[in-house]
Amino acid sequence: MNPSYIKFVAEVLSGSGVAPCCVIGFPLGACTPEAKANEASDAAVNGAKEVDMVVNVGAIKSNDWALVKRDIEGVVDAVRGRAIVKVIIETCLLTDEEKVKACTVSKLAGAHFVKTSTGFSTGGATVADVKLMRQTVGDSMGVKASGGIKDYKTALAMIEAGASRLGTSSGAEIVSASESQTSSSCIHCGLCDKACPTGCVTIVKNAY
Repeated sequence: MNPSYIKFVAEVLSGSGVAPCCVIGFPLGACTPEAKANEASDAAVNGAKEVDMVVNVGAIKSNDWALVKRDIEGVVDAVRGRAIVKVIIETCLLTDEEKVKACTVSKLAGAHFVKTSTGFSTGGATVADVKLMRQTVGDSMGVKASGGIKDYKTALAMIEAGASRLGTSSGAEIVSASESQTSSSCIHCGLCDKACPTGCVTIVKNAY
């Protein structure tokens, strides 16, 4: 959700169990660390329980990892104890080495998730990228696969690759397809500690 709508959305979702999520520095991630921190703090004040910030891709390409870390730390500090922070690294624009470094820096900066894509660039989530991200951050962070997940088969492949959450506009169709695979909603995939593919329910341990 864009920042201008988050207060309204938080009010509508109050008591529903659905966490309002706000994007920060979206979709290019090109604003200053201070601007992102202020935007994130404002979002939390207005009811956001999660924030999805876009990493500074230009800083990554310039090999300015100190700026990348400061950028993420600013948002983490701004919403500490109030919201989960997901860092969108825009995998389609990065080399594998840059993806690993971006995930590592996100972890060091205190983010809770790394996320593949904004949906505004040249590509979305791939199984290879999700595997690489999971291998890099281990079990201490969430990995969100987002972009291009339009069917049950793709959703399950992302979860098997290590995704603990999915970003998709086809959630209802995916859940419906998953239920058709078995007489019950459980497909016995053994991924309960990561995410439920039948409902995309994420269990985030020690999120704060």
